[in-house]
Amino acid sequence: MGTFQIEGGQQLSGEIQPQGAKNEALQILCAVLLTSDEVVINNIPDILDVNKLIQLLENLGVKIKKLGKGSYSFKSDDLDLDYLSSDQFKKDGSGLRGSIMIVGPLLARFGKGFVPKPGGDKIGRRRLDTHFEGFIKLGAKFRYNKEERFYGVEAPNGLKGDYMLLEEASVTGTANIVMAAVLAEGTTTIYNAACEPYLQQLCNMLNSMGAKITGVGSNLLTIEGVDSLKGCEHRVLPDMVEIGSWIGMAAMTKSEITIKNVRWDMLGIIPTTFRKLGITIERKGDDIFIPAHKNGYEVQSFIDGSIMNISDAPWPGFTPDLLSIVLVVATQARGSVLIHQKMFESRLFFVDKLIDMGAKIILCDPHRATVIGHDFKSQLKATTMTSPDIRAGISLLIAALSAKGTSTIHNIEQIDRGYENIDERLKALGAKIERVA
Repeated sequence: MGTFQIEGGQQLSGEIQPQGAKNEALQILCAVLLTSDEVVINNIPDILDVNKLIQLLENLGVKIKKLGKGSYSFKSDDLDLDYLSSDQFKKDGSGLRGSIMIVGPLLARFGKGFVPKPGGDKIGRRRLDTHFEGFIKLGAKFRYNKEERFYGVEAPNGLKGDYMLLEEASVTGTANIVMAAVLAEGTTTIYNAACEPYLQQLCNMLNSMGAKITGVGSNLLTIEGVDSLKGCEHRVLPDMVEIGSWIGMAAMTKSEITIKNVRWDMLGIIPTTFRKLGITIERKGDDIFIPAHKNGYEVQSFIDGSIMNISDAPWPGFTPDLLSIVLVVATQARGSVLIHQKMFESRLFFVDKLIDMGAKIILCDPHRATVIGHDFKSQLKATTMTSPDIRAGISLLIAALSAKGTSTIHNIEQIDRGYENIDERLKALGAKIERVA
């Protein structure tokens, strides 16, 4: 289990380039299974979760070439489908939640798809019903081996388009159904579809491969099935969650930082939400400039004077992946804020570690926490902690960077799952952070 040691209280400065988007990359990588032609993907982040999926694809028989930093070519013309029945696949797939998204492409192209119950963050229940209900609507037969915790869908006679109203606007569920529907016979209509930028990217990539998807960017997708798809070249967006993390880090450490090439048009209400905490965010071309907040930052209130409430919601609402960042940033704000994590019931359980550091937080219930900011009049204290998941891990790291003294964070593999080479990138900004065994 890896460990970070962080000497807090350092003011940082400089420029940082966001990595490719983890959540987009996991979808896009699965889409290479839809064609036997070569697919080139650029700006793939070098992180654990993505590398695990690339290895899984290689084990499945995908021919993979690294073309340069973050650039790979994939050719799925001679797959070993027997791998799906192997013990190795059960091990590989169960350690990665993104493995669920290979099912749609395999079902569409080969009439069958299997996956062990996937792993990922321990942040509460994350149902897979949307995925499989969508496949069933397209004509697939579902089976689940409870003993081996193994899911399977089969459509030996092919898939047929249908109308479906999704129970929830699941991003991965929508992506999986879209990838299955592009090769189905007839027309598929998906209402209450997720419309996140990463899902838009997937649809645009599929259209460049010859798919016929309309309504991209809305919650109503129409997919006219085609017989086959061709190869393409695609570039992954910068990671909006990492961008939000750097905004929070700059504010908490009173640092002047420029975040480069952020794709402002794809950030939605992320800048607006951080501004509600009083953080100054300046747009300079396609960069974000965060000045040093020497006098701190003050939480806004609603127009009727009531306490600010920041909550998550499906796009274009605020992404749940950044609520942990907002919460830790609020610990040094001037004023109070209610954080409402609606989507995952275990994601706020890391706040006890912030309380140990001196933060004023009231955990109301598994979904809500009230934060009373210190206004930098009382600095957080260094401590030893363990990262429970990716987003809590980066939040604790931000807290440690702002704290007085040397903090220790164990289980940093959780942070490495979502953040590329983070210690070296932070050192380049002036952070005192060391990776120890």
